[in-house]
Amino acid sequence: MKKICLIFSAIALLTSCAIINPGEVGIKQTLGKLHGKPKSEGAVVINPFVTQVVKVRTATVNREVRLNLPSKEGLNVKAEISILYHVQPDKIISVLQEVGLGYERTLILSTFRSSAADVCARFFAKDMHSGKRAEIEHAIKKLMIERLKDRGVVIEGILLKSIALPDRLYRAIEEKLKAEQEAQQMQFVLDRERQEAERKKIEAEGIKNAQQIIKAGITDQNIEWKSLEVFQELSKSPNTKIIISDGSTPMIIDSNKSE
Repeated sequence: MKKICLIFSAIALLTSCAIINPGEVGIKQTLGKLHGKPKSEGAVVINPFVTQVVKVRTATVNREVRLNLPSKEGLNVKAEISILYHVQPDKIISVLQEVGLGYERTLILSTFRSSAADVCARFFAKDMHSGKRAEIEHAIKKLMIERLKDRGVVIEGILLKSIALPDRLYRAIEEKLKAEQEAQQMQFVLDRERQEAERKKIEAEGIKNAQQIIKAGITDQNIEWKSLEVFQELSKSPNTKIIISDGSTPMIIDSNKSE
């Protein structure tokens, strides 16, 4: 009975558990040598005296980096950039053997800094601040993927979070944008006035054409015909009318008023 208790006590002393959390992968290291397959989340039984479990995060990592980037015109631009990456679970052993646990600093950050500098040196500082940020992000990501090929790291994205231009350049860009906005506003006013002038011109031409048509229709024959129509209407009136005409201009006298 005592022997059995001693055996169980020895097993308890020589056995321990390591817990691998979600988003991690563990690999056993015995006497400094990595062996076995990477283990996903759960418990791993080990001998704590000779074996340990090396854990590596495989979930997406968001690493923010602040650095100065060179521009095409030779300016230093302060930037804050996020790197989104993860380590491939099936490449854990090669990453640890070739780089070690400091793979982020040694492999990822160094590659990022050189890639970001190489890419940004092809762009003007104002491009980093305006419409070409997405192009710069894509170029840095593409270059990092090429340089980290087969190294067990997947670059998911590069995000330019903030760009701080030199004060002189920033003021120049602000003044240029303000001038462009004022020019656009002036162009809008000119276009509106031009359209209004065109509208008035079309309206005047329409009135002129209408007057010409009316004028062309006014003849002596039409006047006489309209006069006859008026006389016919007057003759139908119940009031007594005296119509005096010399054949050209009629004179109408209301006999009721004369009384």
